[in-house]
Amino acid sequence: MERWFEFMGNHPFLFGLLAVLIVMFFIFEGKRNGRKISPQSLGVLVKIKNAMLIDLRDAKDFREGHISGSRNIPYSQIANHLDELKTSERPIVFICNLGQVAGTALAQVAHTDSYRLDGGIANWKAQGLPLIKAK
Repeated sequence: MERWFEFMGNHPFLFGLLAVLIVMFFIFEGKRNGRKISPQSLGVLVKIKNAMLIDLRDAKDFREGHISGSRNIPYSQIANHLDELKTSERPIVFICNLGQVAGTALAQVAHTDSYRLDGGIANWKAQGLPLIKAK
């Protein structure tokens, strides 16, 4: 640790550059994955704007537990539904396990009013929110 402080004192420009790069990384990563919506705000969006929920997980995971009202379109099949999703007049919320796949799908579909569930199903479960199991 002592050497780290010595490095910072001897090379303030490099240390400042490192700090700027780290901040820029987090800013660009946040923007790259599209707009996030929290689990709490999701219910409001569905009730007020009748948002369409698209679950991108495979059918097995979807059957084991999904958000009420969501539709299962596995990410591997999203290309088959691009036209339908792009022309939707309703807001779209993409859902996956952790939120990363949803960010990629959001960029692929390029719908003007679309979101990804922040933290995905894992965050939904962690908040103690209910999931529906298919019969």
